[in-house]
Amino acid sequence: MIERTAAPPRERSLSDGLLAVRAAEGDEDAFRVLVHRHGRPLLTLAVCILGNPQDAEEAVQDAFVSAWRRLPEYRHAAEFGTWMYRITVNRCLTVRRRRPLALSLDAVAEPAAADTWGEPALSAEQDAALAALSRALGELQAGQRVCWILREVQGLSYKEIAHVTRTSEQTVRGRLFRARRCLQEAMDPWR
Repeated sequence: MIERTAAPPRERSLSDGLLAVRAAEGDEDAFRVLVHRHGRPLLTLAVCILGNPQDAEEAVQDAFVSAWRRLPEYRHAAEFGTWMYRITVNRCLTVRRRRPLALSLDAVAEPAAADTWGEPALSAEQDAALAALSRALGELQAGQRVCWILREVQGLSYKEIAHVTRTSEQTVRGRLFRARRCLQEAMDPWR
Protein backbone atom coordinates (compact mmCIF):
# COMPACT_ATOMS: atom_id res chain seq x y z
CA MET A 1 0.00 0.00 0.00
CA ILE A 2 1.28 3.47 -0.83
CA GLU A 3 2.37 5.18 2.33
CA ARG A 4 0.07 8.00 3.30
CA THR A 5 1.90 9.27 6.36
CA ALA A 6 2.76 12.92 6.69
CA ALA A 7 6.11 14.06 5.34
CA PRO A 8 8.75 15.06 7.90
CA PRO A 9 8.28 18.82 8.50
CA ARG A 10 11.85 19.84 7.69
CA GLU A 11 11.72 18.21 4.28
CA ARG A 12 8.29 19.32 3.05
CA SER A 13 9.69 22.57 1.66
CA LEU A 14 12.64 21.04 -0.21
CA SER A 15 12.59 20.71 -3.99
CA ASP A 16 12.12 17.34 -5.66
CA GLY A 17 15.60 17.62 -7.13
CA LEU A 18 17.26 18.04 -3.74
CA LEU A 19 15.13 15.29 -2.23
CA ALA A 20 16.08 12.96 -5.10
CA VAL A 21 19.78 13.67 -4.48
CA ARG A 22 19.35 12.94 -0.78
CA ALA A 23 17.33 9.81 -1.50
CA ALA A 24 20.03 8.61 -3.93
CA GLU A 25 22.47 8.92 -1.04
CA GLY A 26 20.24 6.65 1.05
CA ASP A 27 18.03 9.16 2.87
CA GLU A 28 14.79 7.23 3.31
CA ASP A 29 12.96 10.25 4.77
CA ALA A 30 13.69 12.22 1.59
CA PHE A 31 12.31 9.39 -0.52
CA ARG A 32 9.27 9.15 1.75
CA VAL A 33 8.55 12.84 1.00
CA LEU A 34 8.78 12.13 -2.74
CA VAL A 35 6.40 9.18 -2.39
CA HIS A 36 4.02 11.36 -0.41
CA ARG A 37 4.12 14.14 -3.04
CA HIS A 38 3.75 11.98 -6.12
CA GLY A 39 1.92 8.86 -4.94
CA ARG A 40 -1.67 10.05 -5.41
CA PRO A 41 -1.30 11.44 -8.98
CA LEU A 42 0.64 8.34 -10.02
CA LEU A 43 -2.05 6.11 -8.55
CA THR A 44 -4.74 8.04 -10.43
CA LEU A 45 -2.74 7.61 -13.63
CA ALA A 46 -2.27 3.88 -13.04
CA VAL A 47 -5.97 3.33 -12.31
CA CYS A 48 -6.85 5.10 -15.57
CA ILE A 49 -4.43 2.93 -17.54
CA LEU A 50 -5.14 -0.38 -15.83
CA GLY A 51 -8.77 0.05 -14.82
CA ASN A 52 -8.29 -1.85 -11.57
CA PRO A 53 -7.34 -0.11 -8.31
CA GLN A 54 -5.53 -3.14 -6.88
CA ASP A 55 -3.41 -3.64 -10.01
CA ALA A 56 -2.79 0.11 -10.14
CA GLU A 57 -1.58 0.26 -6.56
CA GLU A 58 0.74 -2.67 -7.16
CA ALA A 59 2.10 -1.02 -10.34
CA VAL A 60 2.77 2.26 -8.50
CA GLN A 61 4.49 0.42 -5.65
CA ASP A 62 6.65 -1.41 -8.19
CA ALA A 63 7.42 1.91 -9.87
CA PHE A 64 8.57 3.44 -6.57
CA VAL A 65 10.68 0.38 -5.76
CA SER A 66 12.25 0.65 -9.22
CA ALA A 67 12.82 4.38 -8.71
CA TRP A 68 14.47 3.79 -5.33
CA ARG A 69 16.87 1.30 -6.93
CA ARG A 70 17.52 3.54 -9.93
CA LEU A 71 17.91 6.85 -8.09
CA PRO A 72 21.71 6.81 -8.43
CA GLU A 73 21.16 6.72 -12.22
CA TYR A 74 18.72 9.66 -12.16
CA ARG A 75 20.45 12.51 -13.99
CA HIS A 76 17.90 15.29 -13.44
CA ALA A 77 17.41 15.73 -17.21
CA ALA A 78 13.69 15.78 -16.41
CA GLU A 79 11.75 16.73 -13.33
CA PHE A 80 11.47 13.95 -10.76
CA GLY A 81 7.68 13.80 -11.25
CA THR A 82 8.05 13.39 -15.01
CA TRP A 83 10.63 10.64 -14.44
CA MET A 84 8.18 8.88 -12.12
CA TYR A 85 5.40 9.21 -14.69
CA ARG A 86 7.65 7.44 -17.21
CA ILE A 87 8.48 4.62 -14.81
CA THR A 88 4.82 4.23 -13.82
CA VAL A 89 3.52 4.29 -17.41
CA ASN A 90 6.11 1.69 -18.43
CA ARG A 91 5.12 -0.53 -15.50
CA CYS A 92 1.42 -0.18 -16.31
CA LEU A 93 1.98 -0.98 -19.98
CA THR A 94 3.95 -4.08 -19.01
CA VAL A 95 1.06 -5.21 -16.82
CA ARG A 96 -1.42 -4.55 -19.65
CA ARG A 97 0.69 -6.49 -22.16
CA ARG A 98 0.82 -9.49 -19.84
CA ARG A 99 -2.94 -9.60 -19.43
CA PRO A 100 -5.46 -7.30 -21.03
CA LEU A 101 -7.62 -5.72 -18.37
CA ALA A 102 -11.10 -4.30 -18.68
CA LEU A 103 -11.53 -0.67 -17.71
CA SER A 104 -13.83 -0.36 -14.73
CA LEU A 105 -16.28 2.47 -14.39
CA ASP A 106 -14.36 3.64 -11.33
CA ALA A 107 -11.33 4.35 -13.52
CA VAL A 108 -12.99 7.33 -15.20
CA ALA A 109 -13.68 10.30 -12.99
CA GLU A 110 -17.36 11.10 -13.02
CA PRO A 111 -18.08 14.71 -13.84
CA ALA A 112 -19.87 16.71 -11.22
CA ALA A 113 -23.49 16.44 -12.19
CA ALA A 114 -26.75 17.72 -10.88
CA ASP A 115 -28.34 15.54 -8.26
CA THR A 116 -30.29 12.90 -10.17
CA TRP A 117 -31.98 11.44 -7.11
CA GLY A 118 -35.59 11.03 -8.00
CA GLU A 119 -34.80 11.12 -11.73
CA PRO A 120 -34.08 7.48 -12.58
CA ALA A 121 -34.21 8.00 -16.35
CA LEU A 122 -31.53 10.71 -16.21
CA SER A 123 -29.42 8.66 -13.83
CA ALA A 124 -29.66 5.60 -16.09
CA GLU A 125 -28.70 7.68 -19.12
CA GLN A 126 -25.64 9.09 -17.33
CA ASP A 127 -24.59 5.59 -16.25
CA ALA A 128 -24.92 4.33 -19.82
CA ALA A 129 -22.90 7.27 -21.18
CA LEU A 130 -20.18 6.65 -18.60
CA ALA A 131 -20.10 2.96 -19.56
CA ALA A 132 -19.78 3.98 -23.24
CA LEU A 133 -16.87 6.29 -22.39
CA SER A 134 -15.18 3.52 -20.41
CA ARG A 135 -15.54 1.12 -23.36
CA ALA A 136 -14.25 3.75 -25.79
CA LEU A 137 -11.19 4.43 -23.61
CA GLY A 138 -10.54 0.71 -23.38
CA GLU A 139 -10.61 0.39 -27.16
CA LEU A 140 -7.98 3.07 -27.79
CA GLN A 141 -4.51 1.94 -28.76
CA ALA A 142 -2.20 1.89 -25.72
CA GLY A 143 -0.15 4.89 -26.89
CA GLN A 144 -3.23 6.96 -27.60
CA ARG A 145 -4.81 6.03 -24.29
CA VAL A 146 -1.67 6.89 -22.29
CA CYS A 147 -1.27 10.23 -24.06
CA TRP A 148 -4.95 11.07 -23.55
CA ILE A 149 -4.82 10.20 -19.85
CA LEU A 150 -1.59 12.14 -19.29
CA ARG A 151 -3.05 15.20 -21.02
CA GLU A 152 -6.73 15.20 -20.10
CA VAL A 153 -6.65 13.57 -16.67
CA GLN A 154 -3.18 14.42 -15.37
CA GLY A 155 -2.80 17.79 -17.16
CA LEU A 156 0.76 17.24 -18.43
CA SER A 157 2.11 19.41 -21.24
CA TYR A 158 2.89 17.98 -24.67
CA LYS A 159 6.60 18.26 -23.88
CA GLU A 160 6.20 16.35 -20.60
CA ILE A 161 4.10 13.66 -22.31
CA ALA A 162 6.74 13.32 -25.03
CA HIS A 163 9.37 12.80 -22.36
CA VAL A 164 7.26 10.27 -20.43
CA THR A 165 6.41 8.27 -23.57
CA ARG A 166 9.87 8.70 -25.15
CA THR A 167 8.38 10.10 -28.32
CA SER A 168 8.35 13.47 -30.03
CA GLU A 169 5.86 16.22 -29.29
CA GLN A 170 4.58 15.73 -32.85
CA THR A 171 3.86 12.06 -32.10
CA VAL A 172 2.05 13.07 -28.91
CA ARG A 173 -0.07 15.58 -30.83
CA GLY A 174 -0.94 12.93 -33.42
CA ARG A 175 -1.89 10.36 -30.78
CA LEU A 176 -4.02 12.88 -28.94
CA PHE A 177 -5.74 13.93 -32.16
CA ARG A 178 -6.58 10.31 -33.02
CA ALA A 179 -7.66 9.51 -29.43
CA ARG A 180 -9.93 12.54 -29.27
CA ARG A 181 -11.42 11.73 -32.66
CA CYS A 182 -12.11 8.10 -31.63
CA LEU A 183 -13.65 9.20 -28.34
CA GLN A 184 -15.74 11.86 -30.06
CA GLU A 185 -17.06 9.30 -32.57
CA ALA A 186 -17.83 6.83 -29.78
CA MET A 187 -19.64 9.48 -27.75
CA ASP A 188 -21.59 11.13 -30.61
CA PRO A 189 -24.76 9.18 -29.77
CA TRP A 190 -24.64 10.65 -26.27
CA ARG A 191 -24.61 14.29 -27.32
